[in-house]
Amino acid sequence: MEAAEFVVVANRLPVDRLVTGDGEEIWRTSPGGLVAALEPVMRSVDGAWVGWAGQPDLEIEPFEAVGIRLIPVALSAQEVAEYYEGFSNDTIWPLYHDVIAPPQYHREWWEAYVTVNRRFAEAAAAAVAPGGTVWVHDYQLQLVPEMVRELRPDVVIGYFHHIPFPAHGLYAQLPWRDQVLRGLLGADVIGFQRAQDAAYFLAAVKRRLRYDVKGSTVALPDGRTPLVKGFPISIDTAPYLEMAQRPDIQARAAEIRESLGNPKKILLGVDRLDYTKGIRHRIKAFGELLDQGTISVEDVTFVQVASPSRERVDAYVQLRDEIELAIGRINGDHDTMGHTAIRYLHQGFPREEMVALYLAADVMLVTALRDGMNLVAKEYIATRDDNRGVLVLSEFTGAADELRQAVRVNPHDIEGLKEAIVTAIEMPPREQGRRMRALRKKVLENDVTAWSSSFLRALEEARLEREATR
Repeated sequence: MEAAEFVVVANRLPVDRLVTGDGEEIWRTSPGGLVAALEPVMRSVDGAWVGWAGQPDLEIEPFEAVGIRLIPVALSAQEVAEYYEGFSNDTIWPLYHDVIAPPQYHREWWEAYVTVNRRFAEAAAAAVAPGGTVWVHDYQLQLVPEMVRELRPDVVIGYFHHIPFPAHGLYAQLPWRDQVLRGLLGADVIGFQRAQDAAYFLAAVKRRLRYDVKGSTVALPDGRTPLVKGFPISIDTAPYLEMAQRPDIQARAAEIRESLGNPKKILLGVDRLDYTKGIRHRIKAFGELLDQGTISVEDVTFVQVASPSRERVDAYVQLRDEIELAIGRINGDHDTMGHTAIRYLHQGFPREEMVALYLAADVMLVTALRDGMNLVAKEYIATRDDNRGVLVLSEFTGAADELRQAVRVNPHDIEGLKEAIVTAIEMPPREQGRRMRALRKKVLENDVTAWSSSFLRALEEARLEREATR
C-alpha cells in the first residue's frame, strides 16, 4: 500500500469484522464518537487509518473498507488484557476521571503499554509519506507521538485527547507520569476537549519536566514549541437533522411513547455502562422523586439506555449489578400494570432508533461525574428541530463549557439533581424554545467539520512554522 499524506492512529480501526453464517468476512462501520468525527475527514484527504481490528491474535494485511485505507495492528490476547483492559482502562481511565474508581498500577501493564504503543508508532511511521501528517488519538496511545517523532522527524504530528486530563494532585500518582508527558510532547499540536484540561497538562509539564511554558506553548530543549489548547469535539449534525425529519422515524417516536403508556413526560438517559456517567445518581434522584410523590409513574417515565462496556473489567460488572438492583427496587415499588417507572435497556441501538428515542424524550439527562465532552447531549439537541425538549447537563462534562442554556447540575448533589429534573419537567414551552434555539445554534455552528478544521489548521500552522525555521 502506497504511503499516505495523512495518517490517523487510533486504538481501533473504524470498522468491525463480522463473519457471516457461510464464512464470508465483512467489515461494517463501527459505532462511536471518534469514527463519526473522523470518517468525513478521512474521505476528503489522501488518508490511511492505523488501528487494532478489535479481535486478539488476528493478523490481517492492509486493506480498504468504507472508502478508507486501513492498516491493522495485531494484538495478542495477553496484550489486550494488559495494554487495553489493564493499563488503558484500569489505570489511565479511572485516574484521568478523577479517581471515581481506584486506578491499578502494575509494572507489567506499563511494559505492555510501551510495547503496543511502539507497534502503533512503527505502523504509522511506515505508512506516512515524506513530510506528511500523523494525527494520533486518545489515551491508549499517549507514547506514540514521541515514538513517531524519533522514527520520522520529517512529519507533522498532532495528538487529540478525547477524555479529561487530571489536575496535578491526581496525575502525580502515576508512576510513569514523566514518560507519558514526554510521549505527548512529541506532537506539534496537543489538543484537549476543554481549556481546563490543557491548563492541567501544561501545569504538569511545568512542574514535572521544568520546561518553560509561555501561554499555550511549551519551549522544549530541542527547540520545538508544541501548541497545547482546547479543541472541543462535536458531531456530524447532518444525519441527525435528516433523520429527525423522516416520517418513519417520527412515527417510531410516537410508537415509543405509546408503548410506554403515553406518559405526560419521558426522561431519557443514553450512556455506555460506565461508572463515570453518573447513572446511579440519576436513578437515585428519580427514585426519591417517586417516593416523595413529587412525580407519579403515570405521568413520568424514565428510559435508560446503557450500552454494554468493558464487561470483563470487575468494576463494570459490579456497576451493572448495582444499577439493575436499584432499578428493580424502584420498579417493584412504583410500577402499575400500565406504567413502568424506569425502562432499562442494556443494549446498543442503531442510529435511527436512537433518533426516535431523542424525539420521544421530553427531557435528556446527562449527569456524568466526569466526561471529556459527551456527544449524546449534542445529538439530542441536533434532533430537536421543533425547539422543544430540555437538556439537564452535568457541569463536569466538556459540553457544559459550550451548552450554557442547558439546566446545569452538580450530579453529586442529589437534592440539586432532583430540583433540576422537576425544573425540566415543568419548564413552559416558551422557555424550552428560548433555550433550545440557543443550544441548536451552538451545536449546528460548531459541528465536527468545524472541530476537525480548527485542529487541522493548527497542524498546518505548525508545519509552516517548522519550514520557516529550517
